[in-house]
Amino acid sequence: MNSINHLIDIRFSTSVERTDRVLDVSQAFGLELSDREFVIYDNVQFETRPGDRVYVTGQSGSGKSLVLKEMEKTFKAHKLNVANINDIELEEKPIVELVGESTDEATRLLQIAGIGDAYLLIRKPSELSDGQRYRLKVAKLLESDAQVWICDEFGAVLDRKTAKFLAYSILKMAQKKNITVVIATTHTDLVFDFAPHLLIKKRYGHEVKLDRFDDEMFEVY
Repeated sequence: MNSINHLIDIRFSTSVERTDRVLDVSQAFGLELSDREFVIYDNVQFETRPGDRVYVTGQSGSGKSLVLKEMEKTFKAHKLNVANINDIELEEKPIVELVGESTDEATRLLQIAGIGDAYLLIRKPSELSDGQRYRLKVAKLLESDAQVWICDEFGAVLDRKTAKFLAYSILKMAQKKNITVVIATTHTDLVFDFAPHLLIKKRYGHEVKLDRFDDEMFEVY
């Protein structure tokens, strides 16, 4: 698999419906009703290499999810198998039945995802907390045969210590399997745990900052 070039160009045109009441308000307050274009991403270009870890961060509502959607489209256009954590559905069975091909493999994957309590292994997804269900989805992501893993709102329902643990666990599994991983989060405290090769910082408007790092920058072992 070769490097993949990404081009993110997202803009929206908006207009105000010109009803009689809207026109009344416009005239009363001197509001301009001209159509407007909002630029979210203005021809942002970057590349991803096989095994890259990509960390997308920015304030809530700044457009992080849009980057992930566009990147997923590009990966799929290059015939790559993509696993998106948002697409994972959980059957209502004991969670030890939902992961892996054996009890040992299920236990190992769940432990990597931070589910090590034996009592939890026999519970069903509906009996878990939001954070535990998220970690279960991560375990299913880790067992997939995808070449790309995508995690939006990474660790949003987890405490920060658990989120850091999970970021590092995904890093190690991705290294082992040479998987490209893309995560998005409002938090910036996972950078050293996830050790990204590409850091995308999105701000309001169309301002974007891109930084690329080597493994040596984070002393990843």
